[in-house]
Amino acid sequence: MELPKVGSIGEYIRQQRQQAKISLRQLAAQAGVSNPYLSQVERGLRKPSAEILNQIAKGLRISAEALYVQAGLIEQREPDSGVLAALRADDTLTERQRQVLIDIYESFRRENRQEAPAESAQTSQNVRTGPEPQGKAVPPAEEPDRAEPSAPSDDSATGSPRDGQGPPEPKEG
Repeated sequence: MELPKVGSIGEYIRQQRQQAKISLRQLAAQAGVSNPYLSQVERGLRKPSAEILNQIAKGLRISAEALYVQAGLIEQREPDSGVLAALRADDTLTERQRQVLIDIYESFRRENRQEAPAESAQTSQNVRTGPEPQGKAVPPAEEPDRAEPSAPSDDSATGSPRDGQGPPEPKEG
């Protein structure tokens, strides 16, 4: 029988703790576990329960789901975008600010996942019917008349360039 990723969960907890700049003792106190037990978890000697992982996650201010995935208790649903890691690592935010930002971000992601099937259906309908053209068409009156031969670009009698409007002035002779 193969054990879940016991070593990797401990390594992951240690990395998260170090990123959060929390000592082993501080995390143990926040998670409500003993210092030696947490040390054994980090070294891969102990396998924490889901309840302990949840407490550790609260102490680290990360999602319990991330720890469950690392421990092999659940499958990862979708990759982390990095935004959550950045929010959790930002030590200029208060815990309340951090949690509010995480909640808002997660609500936007849930909303977009729910809207994605509707947008997909709309897109496939547009492909069938064809979207209306969005570009500007040049009216035929504005296109230059290509039937006339082009004249020289300057008037040799005056030496001034022609602006292309009206017929050329007759030369006196």
